Amino acid sequence: MTSLLLLTGVLFTAALYGAAQLVWAVPDRKRAAALGRRMQELRLQTARPGGPELIRRQPQGTFAFLENFVEWVGLTRRLQEIIDQANLKYRAGNVAALAIALGIGAYLISGPLGVPLLVLKLLLAAVTGWAPILYIAWKRQRRLKQFETAFPDAIDLFTRAMRAGHNIHSGLEVIATETYDPVRMEFRKLMEELALGSQVDTALRNLSRRVPLVDVHFFVTGVALQRQTGANIVGVLESLALVVRERLNMAARMKAHTAQQRLSAAIMILAPVVTGLAFYFLKPEYLQILWTDSLGTIFFTYGILSEILGAIVLWRIASVKF
Repeated sequence: MTSLLLLTGVLFTAALYGAAQLVWAVPDRKRAAALGRRMQELRLQTARPGGPELIRRQPQGTFAFLENFVEWVGLTRRLQEIIDQANLKYRAGNVAALAIALGIGAYLISGPLGVPLLVLKLLLAAVTGWAPILYIAWKRQRRLKQFETAFPDAIDLFTRAMRAGHNIHSGLEVIATETYDPVRMEFRKLMEELALGSQVDTALRNLSRRVPLVDVHFFVTGVALQRQTGANIVGVLESLALVVRERLNMAARMKAHTAQQRLSAAIMILAPVVTGLAFYFLKPEYLQILWTDSLGTIFFTYGILSEILGAIVLWRIASVKF
């Protein structure tokens, strides 16, 4: 019986690992391979003795691993960028300290609360510690979604101003005054930078850094090219606004058509958790074997990890990017 359970567990693990590889690793590996082939073609096309490198490489010293570690610690800088993009007034150091304190506190109080298993204590600590960062990420995603929805109208205002004979500075000012938040807020920051003497290209790059959307990058690139070449960018920006609206409509239709499937995925993820909690409070003796017996502890730990991995795979499948 034990060998049959172990064989079932191995087969299930292999299937789950294969699904995770197919959903998570294979697309990234294909994109990396395509980029590598493209870069190799560019190197062959531009190769000449003494010619410049296509990629700027920073030489590493003897203690390269320490440099990589210091760069990894710089995740706080990335966290601060996410906080700024969410338009929150927090500091990355304070958020990181709060997350660590919440995680440690949740782990310490999990014992008096009667959490039976070490993996459950660690899971409770991880979820509690990640709560502030997840809240910031949710606020950021919500704000970027609002910006993306309102951005086509801002592009239309800019193109009308350009078509009426205004210059780029006046067109950006129209967006800063005639739109609504969060678009108005970001373009007001841009106009404040211009009023303080910043160059238009620099202010536009700062805008694309604060709002990391591909549509904003296209807009910034189009305006920068218009300043450098003097080309008519109105038609390009009108096409960009049309493409953004079409993509938003397609995403809305996809969300509507896959509502049942996403609901089924949520039920599949929550069903074991809800059932386990119900048995824990109504019939706790049914579940005690999972943390009183050594084999039960192994399977309980395996079930928790499999549940987390399955939720990640389902989320990856449902995250369709347009």
